[in-house]
Amino acid sequence: MFKYILKRIGYSILVLIGVSLIIYFLTRLMPIDFVEKKISNITTNGTEVAAEMVEAMYESYGLSADASFGEIMKGYMNWLGDLAHFDLGKSFINGDDVAQKIFNHMGTSFAIALIATVFEFMIAIPLGITAATHQYSIRDYVVTILVMIGISLPSFFFGNVLRNLFANQLGWFPPSGMRDATKDLDFFGQLLDYAKHLFIPVLTVVILSIGARMRMTRTNMLEVMNSDYIRTARAKGLKEKVVINKHAFRNTM
Repeated sequence: MFKYILKRIGYSILVLIGVSLIIYFLTRLMPIDFVEKKISNITTNGTEVAAEMVEAMYESYGLSADASFGEIMKGYMNWLGDLAHFDLGKSFINGDDVAQKIFNHMGTSFAIALIATVFEFMIAIPLGITAATHQYSIRDYVVTILVMIGISLPSFFFGNVLRNLFANQLGWFPPSGMRDATKDLDFFGQLLDYAKHLFIPVLTVVILSIGARMRMTRTNMLEVMNSDYIRTARAKGLKEKVVINKHAFRNTM
């Protein structure tokens, strides 16, 4: 088991390195890089930019004007080395530290993901089980429709639809932000305010995530329900609820 886990971690690292290498090369091989675009904006006003300044700008961003394979690989290895030291560099837009900006904002994403995951399991697993135990019924078809919706809709589109409906048109929830800074609220009032602001993002993630989880639960449940020990449990006279909840569901998990 330990060797299997190490093997999977090793494969994951190789995949991440491969993906990052492809993205880095695609970014560096674009017709105009960030420095050229910045210089173009400066020279538009008639200001001349010295070659030394251009070279210094490339060096400050860890880039090179030479787009040869060797220079790109050198830049990638430098980036990978900085990444190993948790140094993600500076933002091209405002010059802030990228790692610090991610750290400052990851709490919101983590909270939304954690809450959404809890609701996803609470909703998707029971629906997947009921779809499997009532195969080809109305329940099963409803779950299938929900699965297709969850898989097909892009998150950015569906999130804007929900925001336009619940925030802009109905006015039930705030359209953005984490809290209302204009109100002085007590502890429970702040919790309620946070819940209102998180409702639309959490609802978006939950609806778009339960599809895959329901399909996975339904498929595994159907496979388990056709097993010999399930037929044996029924032949022993056990109630259907006991067969499903105690025997089938435990192995489905």
